[in-house]
Amino acid sequence: MPYLPQRKVLMLEEEPSLRNALLTLLAGLGCETDLADSGKQAIDIIRNEKFDAVLLDLRCPHAEAEQVVSWIQWLQPTLLSNVLVITADVADAKTLDLIERYLLLQVAGNRPAQDLVTTLRVLLHLPPVLECA
Repeated sequence: MPYLPQRKVLMLEEEPSLRNALLTLLAGLGCETDLADSGKQAIDIIRNEKFDAVLLDLRCPHAEAEQVVSWIQWLQPTLLSNVLVITADVADAKTLDLIERYLLLQVAGNRPAQDLVTTLRVLLHLPPVLECA
């Protein structure tokens, strides 16, 4: 089996149950995960460290999502294509505009775990798991 380098992910997710589920899924994929509690903290972390992906909860009241995405574009432009927006639902025009303007990948936080794993594998450029019959 070929060696795959460990992926590094920054997560800004306020909902404890979803955050814990995502941490478990990412650990199962062999990812190192850093947590940010606010948009400001996420920006500070991105200033100092390189990441393979960012999981961003746009509904987090302390996320300042527009600022975080803008700083990602400025500090690590190639990382912008690896930002996964996690939402329960996207209903307001401001959120939709942000997703469309930056062409962000989006996934609903209430999707089944296997769907999230598949999305994370694609985002992190991990090969699919082949199941034995």
